[in-house]
Amino acid sequence: MLIVLHLPQSKTKNKSVGDKINKVPILVITSLASFLTPFMASAINVALPSISQEFGMNAVLLGWVVTAYMLAAVVFLVPFGRIADIYGRKKIFLAGGVIFTIASLSTVFVNSTFLLILSRVLQGIGGAMTFGTSTAILISAYPFSERGKVLGVNIAVTYLGLSLGPFLGGILTQHFGWRSIFLVNVPLGLLVIILTFWKLRGEAVEAKEEKFDISGSIVYGLAMFGIMYGFSILPRLLGFFFVLLGFVAILLFIIRETKTKNPILHINLFRHNVVYTFSNLAAAINYSATSAVGFLLSLYLQNIKGLNPQNAGIVLVSQPIVMAVFSPFAGRLSDKIEPRVTASIGMALTFSGLVLLVLINTHTSIGLIVANLLLLGLGFALFSSPNTNAIMSSVDKKFYGVASGTLATMRMVGQTFSMGIAMLIFSIIMGRVQIAPEYYGLFLKSIKVAFSIFAVLCFGGIFASLARGKLRNNQ
Repeated sequence: MLIVLHLPQSKTKNKSVGDKINKVPILVITSLASFLTPFMASAINVALPSISQEFGMNAVLLGWVVTAYMLAAVVFLVPFGRIADIYGRKKIFLAGGVIFTIASLSTVFVNSTFLLILSRVLQGIGGAMTFGTSTAILISAYPFSERGKVLGVNIAVTYLGLSLGPFLGGILTQHFGWRSIFLVNVPLGLLVIILTFWKLRGEAVEAKEEKFDISGSIVYGLAMFGIMYGFSILPRLLGFFFVLLGFVAILLFIIRETKTKNPILHINLFRHNVVYTFSNLAAAINYSATSAVGFLLSLYLQNIKGLNPQNAGIVLVSQPIVMAVFSPFAGRLSDKIEPRVTASIGMALTFSGLVLLVLINTHTSIGLIVANLLLLGLGFALFSSPNTNAIMSSVDKKFYGVASGTLATMRMVGQTFSMGIAMLIFSIIMGRVQIAPEYYGLFLKSIKVAFSIFAVLCFGGIFASLARGKLRNNQ
């Protein structure tokens, strides 16, 4: 069912997707929602040294300020995507906006590490509800021939959030403290909520006759939590136990989903759809290889190069600006040629940028770092829009919510693994200590090892992207 905005039923009941209706408000609302969480994610990277100073966090615990959000989102993304398909995408999208906004406000008043991380968990749940449905809502309103274009616009706004995050986050942290970053999210969240009530008419329910698999969702949540949490606390023995428990739960989940009548994740989407399978795999690899780059470079710029939060943010803004500029172009390009071509070129460029970052040291110039970030930004822009287009266009519309949630899960799993790799390396090389001058040598060694691992992952991702096959043969 198509969400229709401000149009009488008599004028729209015979229209198919792609007819001339006012679809712009849908794009505006979903793009605003897509702006919020990346803005928060990139802004908080610049604020991490200030947060560490206030609460006395070591490098590993500081990583949890970032990871807590991602872990919560990973656990809830696919279940909420399925709930949205059954009960309505608008309801879940709206509820997610409310939870995210309340969590952002509560973070302004936290006075301990525990409460800060708890607030980030709540933000992750709200983010899962919006991210798990926004792409599905957007795709439902546009025909196949326009999807690359609107996804490019939507992703460009996402990267605009990433762009403004370091810049505004640095200014806010420098002049008003790190809590002001969370406060800025409140009016933006309220704007999304108001526009959703005002402009988003109707409801998209593509699988209303089906039931929600509660027990399957629990098993899935335990599996994701076990793997992500366990990986984040490696090399401790407890970490290996949680990872093993998570993989056992994944196996049980797959067996259950192949037998249940109404699964939350249709395994056949992966078993019989090569484009869908390898596009999701490529997304997971890409985010695993790139997500912690901003986190690591923020610490590097402020500790090794001595930049203040504002100037560090100005440097970091170079990557997402390129993403925002080139994503619409890449999206339109994927409407005309096979997404695997553009996406694979983007993955190759990202690999090149990561290889160059392996060479980073105390004498690396700011100009060279900016050049590397520009290369990474171009690579990610050429990859992301075409890859998203491939995933969403390879499934039937009744699976849009699941596909949207799965894609967002791949993103969050990749981001969490990326942060997990960084935290694991810090734990092994530096130990659980604050980043201080006496540990700068070990810190530099840690980030060089991290960039090396990310480059290897990205190199493998090129082949996953190429292996997806042709999308248009399936249409």
